[in-house]
Amino acid sequence: MTERRRWMGLYVLCLGMLMMVLDATVVNVALPAIRADLGFSQSSLAWVVNAYLITFGGLLLLAGRFGDILGRKRVFLAGLGLFTGASLLCGLSRTQEMLVIARFAQGVGGAMTSAVILGMIVTMFREPREQAKAIGIYGFVASAGGAVGLLAGGVLTQALNWHWIFFVNVPVGVATAAAAHRLIDRDRGIGFGEGADILGATLITGALMLAVYTIVKPAAEEGWTSAHTLTFGGAAVALLAAFVTRQARARNPLVPLRIFRSRNVTGSNAIQALTVAGMFGMFFLGALYLQRLRGYDSLQIGLAFLPTTIVMATMSVRYAERLITRFGARRTLLPGLGLIAVGLAFFARIPVDASYVRDVLPAML
Repeated sequence: MTERRRWMGLYVLCLGMLMMVLDATVVNVALPAIRADLGFSQSSLAWVVNAYLITFGGLLLLAGRFGDILGRKRVFLAGLGLFTGASLLCGLSRTQEMLVIARFAQGVGGAMTSAVILGMIVTMFREPREQAKAIGIYGFVASAGGAVGLLAGGVLTQALNWHWIFFVNVPVGVATAAAAHRLIDRDRGIGFGEGADILGATLITGALMLAVYTIVKPAAEEGWTSAHTLTFGGAAVALLAAFVTRQARARNPLVPLRIFRSRNVTGSNAIQALTVAGMFGMFFLGALYLQRLRGYDSLQIGLAFLPTTIVMATMSVRYAERLITRFGARRTLLPGLGLIAVGLAFFARIPVDASYVRDVLPAML
């Protein structure tokens, strides 16, 4: 693969990732319009978001494993096709049921696509300096996509209507698939020769989907100590425990438990999970604050988050690779996490009658 083709392939993969991240936030600013048009109740409206999150979060691990078995490019293209088709159905939806079912399908496609992208990037860029730069670009897209989604959702909803937050995925998805087919080399999966851990896949998928459902449904509506929350949460924990037991005994486990002996693998995954939770929590709660308390419309909310996107882009594309090359990943990571903590602390102290320039903008930066 030539140098130019590799970098073009990276941009194609990042565009695919951007579509998935955008979809997690772009819907938020359009929810009032969707509710008014399709007649959702306040409680049922949450399923427009939750349907995507449940399948996306629940199927990531299984989708990653299928990438190993069948080949990452094949799974990426299949997921992208499903996501694009489901987006078209979302845009065409005229009933609540059709929209929610299509959002479930979007989540499946999003999981298939997202689960294999980072592995493809690491395989394409093996030299440390290039890999640092490539992962920096990927990190920017994965992190800043939430802010871009708020802006895009506001523009499309106000300029056209809510249907277009889904329709816009169709040409982008088709173009991304065509470019990926041409620019990215096909990889060979390991195949089913040693057998796939079907039982383990069923257990972990059930555990993750049930855990996500518990968080977005009974815990959010009835509280963390309600009977429904404790029942569903306990079932999720039981399935997870059964999965761990299965992985310790299976001949060809889905997740070999020995990988958790590596501090780098365990620590980096824990940091990634916590960082994404913090950043997406900031986007979600920040948007609610600006809308409910400060009276911002959809477009103004997107513009309010624009400084975060610009700073992330500048640091990721221009400086991340230089810093990692000079100081190492650990010494670059720790100050970055510290700055995130400071920014979230600024958000936590924002008053009800805040000034954007004085109170909100410093936290964004």
